Amino acid sequence: MSLPPGFLDELRSRSSLSQVVGRKVMWDARKSNQGKGDMWAPCPFHHEKTASFHVDDRKGFYYCFGCHAKGDAISFVRETENVSFMEAVEILARETGMTMPARDPKAQEKADKRTQLADVMEQAVQFFRLQLKTGAAAPARDYLAGRGLDVAACDRWEIGFAADAWQAMWDHLRGKSVAEELILGCGLAKPSTKGGKPYDTFRNRIMFPIRDARGRCIAFGGRAMDPNDNAKYLNSPETELFDKGRSLYNHGPARTAAGKGQPLIVAEGYMDVIALAEGGFGASVAPLGTAVTENQLQLLWRISPEPIIALDGDKAGLRAAMRLIDLALPLLEAGQSLRFALMPEGQDPDDLIRSEGAPAVQKLLDQAIPMVKLLWQRETEGKTFDSPERKAALDKALREKIKLIRDPSIRSHYGQEIKDLRWQLFRARPQSGRKTPWKQPQNAPTPGAKSSLLAAAGEGAEEHLREAVILAAIIATPEIAAEFERGLEDLSCADPDHAALRDMILRHAIDAPTTLRAEIDANLGPAPLEKLHGLRHVAITPCLRKPGDVEMAQMTVAEELAKLQARRGLSAEIADAAEDLTGVADEAVTWRLAQAAEARNRATRSQQEDTTEYETGENGARINRDERTAFDALLDKISYSKPGR
Repeated sequence: MSLPPGFLDELRSRSSLSQVVGRKVMWDARKSNQGKGDMWAPCPFHHEKTASFHVDDRKGFYYCFGCHAKGDAISFVRETENVSFMEAVEILARETGMTMPARDPKAQEKADKRTQLADVMEQAVQFFRLQLKTGAAAPARDYLAGRGLDVAACDRWEIGFAADAWQAMWDHLRGKSVAEELILGCGLAKPSTKGGKPYDTFRNRIMFPIRDARGRCIAFGGRAMDPNDNAKYLNSPETELFDKGRSLYNHGPARTAAGKGQPLIVAEGYMDVIALAEGGFGASVAPLGTAVTENQLQLLWRISPEPIIALDGDKAGLRAAMRLIDLALPLLEAGQSLRFALMPEGQDPDDLIRSEGAPAVQKLLDQAIPMVKLLWQRETEGKTFDSPERKAALDKALREKIKLIRDPSIRSHYGQEIKDLRWQLFRARPQSGRKTPWKQPQNAPTPGAKSSLLAAAGEGAEEHLREAVILAAIIATPEIAAEFERGLEDLSCADPDHAALRDMILRHAIDAPTTLRAEIDANLGPAPLEKLHGLRHVAITPCLRKPGDVEMAQMTVAEELAKLQARRGLSAEIADAAEDLTGVADEAVTWRLAQAAEARNRATRSQQEDTTEYETGENGARINRDERTAFDALLDKISYSKPGR
């Protein structure tokens, strides 16, 4: 089977040689430069330990300085997979989404139509550029000047103008003896539905040539000069040359600039890209009138492992960013992600660079946020999580998004990052509007009371002591942490060391309890734990004297959390009552205080259930029923053993 040369050129253009080779080799990180497409590895064709096998991803060729093997993606697949030329082509075509041409014995005899189409497109570029210099294009030149583009800039970007005429391009190309089917095949004209001459696709528009990675003009983008035109921007229709979802504006120059170390920036439109490039950000590209597609995303990652998405600072721009996140999540790989630089509201990169200059853009690029932060922002911004149901809905939504990530390592890191962000959102913090607890005047403390542990700890002594017991019990038995996650989140922890230990428990003990101690030592050092275990009331905690007793630890933590909650509830009721007493007092205040005090008293008593059954004696005292039964049996035995019985 013969293949048209244009097909193989397109196949090589779409294939990433470094990705094809990367399946067979381990890259040398010290010698390789992924941003420049300059990759080195031990040769897969002969045994060696040094990295003498070189891949030039931009040119699409490999060469081994040891065994002198060389070739392109097709030859590499042939050699490593032991397949024929056509089988190698079919493998690469499937990977790049290209359809193999139908078998045609006369294919070799046919002219390469793609090459002919590319030649016609170059003629169109020159025609549009000449039209920009005519008198009819004066408003277009004024518009471009108002956008900061002088004559030299227009020449650099090959900007042109399509006259407000029905057959200007058609007549020009036909006058050059260009075949009608080629003009129509380029998308430069459309057939008339009334039986007349075909008419030009672009009329009264500023024209931007769209070139592929190899520099061939494959399409045009036209900006309407008529404000009443329904289509402000119009792209060429899809042709044999142009696949909108697989092309990027400024692809070739951006790849070169990114190879020299510039950050790859993805903007929305032609003018954004031109403004960024003119301002010094040469590695700028744009999708072509649609949201970024999966194929375009793969093209971006072939240029740079972490492109920066610079979208307009309006709702439409933010929605586009969110759609891109959903597209990118399943495709993430180690070292391959996205960052987002959100423009100020109502501005695009072109506006920003013209109003505030390149430093303002650079500042936004430096502050670009990772994808996980924007994912979190989407699920939480403008929402209130004041109920368990709303928090559960947030958790569910985030879990569903994280499940889309195929790479298990990245999925794990996303889960940990989301957990950290969740903790920052729900962590205990003073509630606005909370009333200051009422304080009853106290008599002066005695010298003995002043030296006690409770007095030394200050006003929050009781909470401090109970929090210490809770933290120590869970650190000793981390497998119970998940059961008490909500209670841990509510701990205020005025002591910085206690707060740090609480955070480590919430971040690590829930999912990986066995690693908790190692994480604490690695992140906090030994001091906070030594300080915690050095407290006398912690040292005498029953569950710490019986390490590994899960049931005892559960009862200890549950009891201490209940006591803390009851104490805080009583303080809140006292504060409310103190405020109410400034008005007309009634029995409701007394009842509320009594209920709160009773709740505190119940919690203060041990919550371990006493399953013993009691009877009331003649004097009103309670007697253990089992002990009473055993005592009666003993008396009967004694009485039966007496003489005469």
